[in-house]
Amino acid sequence: MPDGKDYYEILGVSRDASEKDIRSAYRRLARKHHPDANPGDPEAESRFKQINEAYQTLSNPEKRSAYDQFGSAGAQGFGGFDPSDFGGFGDLGDIFDAFFGGGGRGQGRGRRPTRGRDIEVAVNLDFSTAAFGVDREVEVSRAENCPTCDGSGASPGSSPQTCPQCEGSGRVNASRNTPFGQFVTSSTCPRCHGQGKIIEDLCPECRGRGRTQRKRKIEVSIPAGVEDGMRLRVSGEGEMGGLGGPNGDLYIRIRVKPHADFVRRGNDVHSEVTISMVEACLGSAREVETLDGPEGIRVKPGTQNGDTMTLRDKGIPYVQGYGRGNHVVTFRVSIPTDLSNQEKNMLLEFASSRGETLDVPDEGFIKRVRRAFKGAKDG
Repeated sequence: MPDGKDYYEILGVSRDASEKDIRSAYRRLARKHHPDANPGDPEAESRFKQINEAYQTLSNPEKRSAYDQFGSAGAQGFGGFDPSDFGGFGDLGDIFDAFFGGGGRGQGRGRRPTRGRDIEVAVNLDFSTAAFGVDREVEVSRAENCPTCDGSGASPGSSPQTCPQCEGSGRVNASRNTPFGQFVTSSTCPRCHGQGKIIEDLCPECRGRGRTQRKRKIEVSIPAGVEDGMRLRVSGEGEMGGLGGPNGDLYIRIRVKPHADFVRRGNDVHSEVTISMVEACLGSAREVETLDGPEGIRVKPGTQNGDTMTLRDKGIPYVQGYGRGNHVVTFRVSIPTDLSNQEKNMLLEFASSRGETLDVPDEGFIKRVRRAFKGAKDG
């Protein structure tokens, strides 16, 4: 067994595997482990480098023979592994392009279509508007095709020209001699920066960028039932993509102003109604405010402080689905604090009739004197 890394094990092939088997295994593993296909995996690039190293060694008859005899150090000529020495690939992206459709003429890494940037704007709504929805016009600032050059970047009357250095491919090749023969490396064209075209006469408005920042007013439909902090997505209304790539999206961040009387809990609306002690004892007819306007209710005799009443389907509509939540009314019983002597005596008589014995505090000597003095003065 050779020392160092087992390239056959890395590719998952036997030691007598054919060149076709080795190439097939490499294609399969490269697709699976390429960093572009695993953006959230920090180990993806390391695995891909090992796969590429194994393939570059086993796909070359001389290097494979050296590896079988001396291990990985012999295969690398004791000089360390350099992907640019083999197969004409400049970096990991070039390998992925060449094998999976992106490496042809005019398909340099700098010329891939890119998705446009997403935009987010905030929309302020009052409580009732959020509950029932609204069509709202929002203003956004986004990159769009330059109206002067129609996105070409060239001054009107002129057009971009094919880059003479890379002949439109966006890549330039360089040959180098190695102990194993001549190999070609590829890199981004330094003149056109991978675009494949150069602009001699820049558009005066966009200065060759092909796009300008413009303000647009967009009509958005905010559905009923949205709540504070919710984000709505409007597909394709973000910034334009590059080189024919898709536009980004527009996100609407909902901000709902608190209501003076209503509190939202889920899709239910909660409010409080203050009733007198007599109403709580005897019951009464009342009117309460709801999202739909005033609503008549009956206060049941014997209502206690904190008791609730539920008004069905008077709450907030469900954003996804049908129906509405409820409106929950909580009763708060108001106890008077400024009873007259007559009212106190009436309550004492009421308590006595119910068999209750109360130890009512005396009003005090000073207070009685003051009350007597006031009565004499008024007389």
